[in-house]
This record gives sequence, structure tokens and C-alpha cells, in this order.
Amino acid sequence: MERKSNKQQKLHIKKGDTVKVLAGDDKAKTGTVLEIFADKNRAIVEGINIITKHQKPTAGKPEGGIKKTEGTIHISNLMLIDGGTAVRTGRKVNAKGKLQRYSKKTGEFIK
Repeated sequence: MERKSNKQQKLHIKKGDTVKVLAGDDKAKTGTVLEIFADKNRAIVEGINIITKHQKPTAGKPEGGIKKTEGTIHISNLMLIDGGTAVRTGRKVNAKGKLQRYSKKTGEFIK
């Protein structure tokens, strides 16, 4: 019987990274990654892909109204910003023997 592994796909961006949008209505805008959905390859970026939701008044929230929130964007449409410029990333083994992201432009490790 084969062993099933719980390997999660490694992505080129993480929560808290500053990214640039490559495609869509918000092209060329930058923002911080708030949340990542690795199973769907999507991320929520601060100030990007704003959607409006109409909420009915309820007993819990009697005000209701129109609420604006960030929607998800596909990870392939995002590029990491390192040192003020957008860079492609790769993975290298660092001095401690762990895989770490690095900038393909400068060759330096990304924190």
C-alpha cells in the first residue's frame, strides 16, 4: 500500500509579502498579501480586486448596506517585490541546509 503524503504545493509568495499585480483590472498596482489559499492557487492582496457585497439588515447587524472587500486573485498574476523591484524567485539550499527562496535577479536570499 502506498503512503499518502500531505504535501502542500510550494508557492512563490507568502503571507506578508509585497507583490505587484501583472494582469487584470488592477494591473501594475502593488499591495501586501493578507491571506493565501494554496489549494486554489489564489491570494487576497490588500487594496486589490475590490468587490462590493450587498448585505441585508439582520438582527445581528441592523445597519446592512453595501460592503467593499478584497476578492481573491490568482497567484500566477502576482510577482514578488524585493528591494523595490519585481523579481522572479527560485529555491536554493541555504547555509543551514534548508530550502529558501532567492531572487533570480540578484541571487540573494529573500527573507
